[in-house]
Amino acid sequence: MSPNPAIMRSVEQLGYRVTVGDVATQIGLNIAEVNQGLLALAADAGGHLQVAESGDVVYQFPRNFRDILRNKYWQIRLKEWWKKIWSVLFYLIRISFGILLVASIILITVTIFIIITASSNRDDDNRGGSSSRSNNFFFFPDLFWYFSPNYGDNYQERRREKGEKSEMNFLEAVFSFLFGDGDPNANLEERRWEDIGAVISNNQGAVVAEQIAPYLDDIGEKYQQEYEDYMLPVLVRFNGFPQVSSDGQMVYYFPELQVRASKKQRRSISEYLHEFSWKFSAASSGQILLSAGLGGVNFVGALILGNLLKDGTIAAQIGGLVAFVQGIYGLLLAYGTGFLAIPLIRYFWIKRRNDKITTRNYQRQERARLLAGADASLQKKIAFAREFATEKVISKEDSVYSTETDLLEQEFQNKQIGDR
Repeated sequence: MSPNPAIMRSVEQLGYRVTVGDVATQIGLNIAEVNQGLLALAADAGGHLQVAESGDVVYQFPRNFRDILRNKYWQIRLKEWWKKIWSVLFYLIRISFGILLVASIILITVTIFIIITASSNRDDDNRGGSSSRSNNFFFFPDLFWYFSPNYGDNYQERRREKGEKSEMNFLEAVFSFLFGDGDPNANLEERRWEDIGAVISNNQGAVVAEQIAPYLDDIGEKYQQEYEDYMLPVLVRFNGFPQVSSDGQMVYYFPELQVRASKKQRRSISEYLHEFSWKFSAASSGQILLSAGLGGVNFVGALILGNLLKDGTIAAQIGGLVAFVQGIYGLLLAYGTGFLAIPLIRYFWIKRRNDKITTRNYQRQERARLLAGADASLQKKIAFAREFATEKVISKEDSVYSTETDLLEQEFQNKQIGDR
């Protein structure tokens, strides 16, 4: 069984001495998974179990446990190597779209130039051809205006005047314009359960449903119902138990989250789970305009080139590069169309998705406001929950047995302490 990276990070953050409850509230995994993960990690990394008189278990890990695992498992080293290789490969993929855009524009422009030059040479003896040549060249300088030195200087000057800053280069900005920069809420579930674990921990293992509701989704009308069914996943994950007061108020306590390896301060968390809105692109406005402009130039150039190549005779007469471009023209046109269509579709998709995110954030915020302005009934319910709140801290002195030393030696030492 490969060690869980989240559990490993939690062990390091908590000082290498942890309980199941410490880790579960830190990363939001369910109790059974944390218990199994800590046992596996202790077995693989040379960790030790310390048992208190109460029967509670504390896990003690060496500070170099990652080095121990790395030397033991070639799979971990392989993953680390692949992570480094993939970061390079993904960067090359990102910049490839910008390279393809520039290459496409250059290829289309050069091909058009060759066709027009060849056509003009054939029409030198025809005085009427000058009018035609004038019409053909009408569009030609427009294809190059983005590449002129003056445009580059003006673009940089405008950025300095606006004070814009961007860590992206142009090639990275093209990828961002096309596909965005990933899901801003990719770790939403991790954040959700971390926050719920923190709420339970801050309240010493006993809460009411209204304290958890601002971090949940899709509870709808259940929030107003007498039976708080939406709490079931929380109870399952953290091995909790419901308790009903004499007047029918229901609270929830989590015994295994009340046991800690050390005294810890309250964790600071937001009042409700906030989802981040999707951004169209992290590139600067200037980079977005440049990408869109070049995409437009590429698309218009592809249409003009298609008009010149439509009968196929020119490519057959000139051959060479023109014949090659004739063969891949479908790809050039598809790339030019997709370069403009993908961001446009993505813009409307993001707008629709952000509307839903705004609605969910509003609903969770409203539940947080109800909790902040708790009425007499809710305050009484919270007070009842505090009756089950407790915190048990197991220090090293409380340990009766530990796997660090021989069992017989520990029994002898414990007997001597008892005789005293």
